[in-house]
Amino acid sequence: MEQNVKNTVIKTNPGDNVGIVCNASGLQKGAAVLDGIILREFIPMGHKVALENISEGKEVIRYGEIIGTANQEIKPGEWVNEFKINLPVPPDLEQINYTQPKSENFEKLEDYTFQGYRNPDGSVGTKNMLGISISVQCVAGITNYIVEKIRKELLPKYPNVDDAVAFNHSYGCGIAINAPAAIIPIRTIKNLAQNPNFGGEIMVIGLGCEKLRPERLMPDGSTESENSILYLQDEAFTGFEEMIDGILEMADKHLQKLNERERETCPASDLVVGMQCGGSDAFSGITGNPAAGFAADLIVKAGGTVFFSEVTEVRDAVHLLIPRAETKEVAEALKREMKWYDDYLLNGQADRSANPSPGNKRGGLSNVVEKALGSMVKSGSSAIVDVIAPGEKIRKKGLNFVATPASDFVCGTLQLAAGMNMHVFITGRGTPYGLREVPVIKVSSNSKLGDRWHDLIDLDAGPIAFGQKTISEVGNELFHLILDVASGTKKVAADKLGIHNDLVLFNPGPLT
Repeated sequence: MEQNVKNTVIKTNPGDNVGIVCNASGLQKGAAVLDGIILREFIPMGHKVALENISEGKEVIRYGEIIGTANQEIKPGEWVNEFKINLPVPPDLEQINYTQPKSENFEKLEDYTFQGYRNPDGSVGTKNMLGISISVQCVAGITNYIVEKIRKELLPKYPNVDDAVAFNHSYGCGIAINAPAAIIPIRTIKNLAQNPNFGGEIMVIGLGCEKLRPERLMPDGSTESENSILYLQDEAFTGFEEMIDGILEMADKHLQKLNERERETCPASDLVVGMQCGGSDAFSGITGNPAAGFAADLIVKAGGTVFFSEVTEVRDAVHLLIPRAETKEVAEALKREMKWYDDYLLNGQADRSANPSPGNKRGGLSNVVEKALGSMVKSGSSAIVDVIAPGEKIRKKGLNFVATPASDFVCGTLQLAAGMNMHVFITGRGTPYGLREVPVIKVSSNSKLGDRWHDLIDLDAGPIAFGQKTISEVGNELFHLILDVASGTKKVAADKLGIHNDLVLFNPGPLT
């Protein structure tokens, strides 16, 4: 990818005093970049070079925003890394004023469709799967066993059903079930089962003596439990084989209904797309995430729904998000979720310096401020219409902030619970992340990764860095790929290879 590529350094904003080295092999000492700046040392790909003299105590600026202050003098052409930058104070939530933005009359996108599975509640699935919930971790061994048995013995009879999956977790007993924070894992488990890809067929396997009662995991107002809940301790069962037969009998009834589902033409307004990044690098904020943000805007213009998440990875950019809130109530909800997580970290004797990861730093991200400024751009430019607390379901179409930790697996689990039917995952360092429950489109932020992981990455945004493609070109490409994958006409790499991560609950509540 680097053939005939000149020494390339990107200045992301005219006000920046650092630039990003784009060349896959880095740039050697003595290389000339931009306005004749000569590198004073070797600088790896994705890392920052000083574009002017930055004296000790002076602000280091990227994306036109302060990412820190220099703790020593940094001369033009020197490498600017995490060891030379002090972390700034985060934006004070109480000092961020809100002014309702002027409503924009954007041109709506019409006539874009995909082939999805329409559900009775109006939601649309992109897969047709049997989901099996559990009320307590004690039964996870049984559900793993039963899922394999369903795949081998029952699914061949139901060609319209894609797969069966168990929502195994480590919750349900040995917990303070009525503690305030317990609501997060409980509603997450409950809402996972109602994801559009499971067709409304609720099936819960319980033990019988657990604190989290399976009835609590049924949809609000539901009185259907006979064909939805099974207790392993039910005295009607004698021995293991009778338990298994009972679960298979229940599963068969649900599979019969799921097999009746057929794809039909659905408007793009039925898309619910979760945007997430993991294994990020310095390119994430200038290639992959902006392209995802462009696609996000297209989805919103088509009347669809987009999630962005990861509280700790937008906290330091919240002053740029609050002005995009559609109403004052949404702005206050954003602040409330940021404050809740600030307190959560404080209670755990942790702080925001725990992010970024060592891999992020090797990819050029010096601190969480720089990471946040690059992370938030995958939300695009649309107004934020609602804020969803961890484990809740979406209420409105449009751009939603779904509050989650930054952990890839926890974030993906909570976005599933919120109701996403498509997932876009942007990575710079590389991760084999995938979910069985929803298609995951993997986007590489640099072509070095895209080329090396050619069979794990679905779309490479790297050419943006060298001007070989524009953000809008890659964003449009991603938008159409989302429609194709949602229709089942294209398969993502993770599904082709069968690479799927476990779901992981966010449980801030106490154990007992």
